[in-house]
Amino acid sequence: MSLGQGASLNGVVPFPATNAWNQDISSAPVDSNSANIINFIGGSVSVHPDFGSGEYAGQSIGIPYLVVGAQQAPLNINFTAYGDESDPGPMPIPLSAPIEGYPAPGSGDRHVLVLDNSNCWLYELYSAYPNATDWSAGSAAIWDLSNGEQRPYTWTSADAAGLPIFPGLVRYDEVASGAIQHALRFTLQSSRAAFVPPASHWAANSTNADAAPMGMRLRLKSSFDISTFSAANQVILTALKTYGMIMADNGSSMYISGAPDDNWDNDDLHNLGNVTASDFEVVQMNPIYTSSNLPQGAAPVIGSFTAGSQSVSAGTPITLSWDVTGASYLIIAGLGPVRGTSVTVSPSQSTTYTLNATNAFGRTTAILNVTVN
Repeated sequence: MSLGQGASLNGVVPFPATNAWNQDISSAPVDSNSANIINFIGGSVSVHPDFGSGEYAGQSIGIPYLVVGAQQAPLNINFTAYGDESDPGPMPIPLSAPIEGYPAPGSGDRHVLVLDNSNCWLYELYSAYPNATDWSAGSAAIWDLSNGEQRPYTWTSADAAGLPIFPGLVRYDEVASGAIQHALRFTLQSSRAAFVPPASHWAANSTNADAAPMGMRLRLKSSFDISTFSAANQVILTALKTYGMIMADNGSSMYISGAPDDNWDNDDLHNLGNVTASDFEVVQMNPIYTSSNLPQGAAPVIGSFTAGSQSVSAGTPITLSWDVTGASYLIIAGLGPVRGTSVTVSPSQSTTYTLNATNAFGRTTAILNVTVN
């Protein structure tokens, strides 16, 4: 991945091919309630590309992202809303990282998306505000781009559905390459208290049985003729036939998320408005989780969390080691996400390390104190 804001991923596709975002669902069955759900959305509601070039009302159009490298120092994250469902920092997010809505982000969702191209992690913040030396955020999630973990059921992320945001964006580098190889993110006005994996959370604002659960996937019908659209729009529409789009948040109906880029042709993008909800079908949803059938399982087990020495001189390298079973991903608070079974640190002062082991059923922690003499 290249470095910088809106940088090209040079063909890199986040998450494994087996991940839900990257699955070809062109032949998947249609949900038995598809027609009722589309009717509830409103068959005449037009697709709206929620991204583009330039600014609208003083704000950029879309959700920006930034690619950083190993040289980016990690900063602490102070949580203001959903800290108990967030992944702890620090995170390599510079204070200059673009906030959704820049240059005047205002009081909207204020997402910040940062990819680390040296370690293949994705960091996402919601309601992000930079401070003098760190960040404040409503919530945050860290995603292993080589894995693509399932967040704990009922937990949110930086998105209402508990999903990653970045892999669902329409990006100019992909459209220019001629192919989008993943599902897209979209919003609907109404949702119910239910979710479909890989979503993990709902933000219900409707009790109607035909309102969408978070994680619902729409697919553009194979019979829809895309030949009259521009080459760029055909790339987007082909992706909607092959991978579909996943409902990730409440918002304006049929709004598709993308990243801002000066190369977008806004007039051409507006032609996507000729596509309506009636041109889509709901991909079969099984299972649909509600409060009555949430899956049950065991949180990870931490067998040990140790240090080569728990009393050292400042700057002395020591190895932190762990034995964990059943975890989807590991984060050491104060250090960041880790892989494998050990990491080397060189503390300059006495430090408490907290190992967070997380899977779809919860999070387990273990604490290790290292004294610096």
